Amino acid sequence: MPIPSPSSGTLHRSLGTMAIVGLGLGYMTPTVIFDTFGIVSEETNSLVPLAYLMAMVAMAFTAVSYGRMVRVFPSAGSAYTYASETMHPNVGFLIGWSSLLDYLLLPLVNALILRSYLEAFFPDVPPAVWVVLVVLMITALVLFSMSNTSRLNGILVMFSILLIVVFVFLTWRQLMAGEGNGTPFSTTPLWHEGASLGPVITGATIVCFSFIGFDAITMYTEEAKDADTVPRAILLTLLIGGAIFFIAGWFAQSVFPTMEGFSEDALQNSALPEMAELIGGNLFKAFLTAAAFAATVASGLASHASVSRMLFVMGRNGRGPISRGLSYVHPRFRTPAISVIFVGVVSLLAIPLNLDFVAALINFGALMAFTFVNLTVIVYFAWRKKLVKTPKEIFTNIVLPALGVFSTAVLWINLSPDSFRYGMYWFVAGVVVVMVLTRFFRRPLRMSLEEGVAVPEPETESEPSQPSQPS
Repeated sequence: MPIPSPSSGTLHRSLGTMAIVGLGLGYMTPTVIFDTFGIVSEETNSLVPLAYLMAMVAMAFTAVSYGRMVRVFPSAGSAYTYASETMHPNVGFLIGWSSLLDYLLLPLVNALILRSYLEAFFPDVPPAVWVVLVVLMITALVLFSMSNTSRLNGILVMFSILLIVVFVFLTWRQLMAGEGNGTPFSTTPLWHEGASLGPVITGATIVCFSFIGFDAITMYTEEAKDADTVPRAILLTLLIGGAIFFIAGWFAQSVFPTMEGFSEDALQNSALPEMAELIGGNLFKAFLTAAAFAATVASGLASHASVSRMLFVMGRNGRGPISRGLSYVHPRFRTPAISVIFVGVVSLLAIPLNLDFVAALINFGALMAFTFVNLTVIVYFAWRKKLVKTPKEIFTNIVLPALGVFSTAVLWINLSPDSFRYGMYWFVAGVVVVMVLTRFFRRPLRMSLEEGVAVPEPETESEPSQPSQPS
């Protein structure tokens, strides 16, 4: 069967600001605040909302950098594109390769979580059956229509947010009745006697990855209705998601000032079922669990859609039949069909793998992308464009992105040994791949921002390896 041409079409520009914000929030999974509450509360000495606030501030610097770079390079490749265009295509490839640990494995993580939910309700059904059904459903939805994927994602996200609102209402009633801190206006969730900053920073490194999603929406750049859509959506996604996490964390910490009485499972895995039962009984427990299920499906849709766009751009800039296949756009659905299917195939690894192993790989890729996006701002605006003549230019083009690099450096320091070790294995594999593709750096990689257009082969293989110049 011949490999279809990458010039079969372009991605369909059908997504507005709120549609992309919905995809970003779906990626972030708002109900994750309850899953990790026990772990973070114990780590921070009962300062969960402060940990989320610190994480949001740290991510804000990186969000600004993403918003600036997506305006300069309006391509679906995200950090891969920015590093390729500002530094060197080889660097961009390695950043894209590293980011695949984050983007490519998140759909697999969602499949694992959904498998665990369904196993709990139907223990007699083989887990592989649920993985296959879930992956087929999500792959089909992402393949056939990005607009329909966005609409379904929006419905699922709104359902999960609605249940979070109900949770806040129920905890408000309990607090006003004298339970927990006895009032929703106590400042103890932000600071109290015996608290210290070190554990809160450690907690912030845990919850920071709840914000993964504001960066992933840059993958929808070539499906956004106009140039301002994605930068605006990045900031809105971070602010709305951060507000949801902070408010839910505030009320949860107020009504549960300590984790005394919770089971060991709630402290090490998900506290959601026990929290929901204590707040609203078995009925609310069922509804909040359903909301968590819906939020995970929404995250599966958003993560599957975004990584397929990244593979699409990397394929469009590559050589050979694999690249041509990944860059193929279905003429009817206007989606990167082979990339979408490939992500579905990888997600089937949720059958043999476990969550601990996969989660250890994800953080490395996310931090690599965050760090280099901030660096690309400095390289492009301060070094290439020389926009450092005024205090304002120095602040926006050096200070702000440098703060972004610093905030990610703090997270690098707190990265688990397993995450770093497995991430370095993957990175070294990427170095080997790029050496093969470039014939030990004698042949340059290609980079093009043209949507859906095949890039011609270089006239000679002796061309010097130079980074492409942005237009």
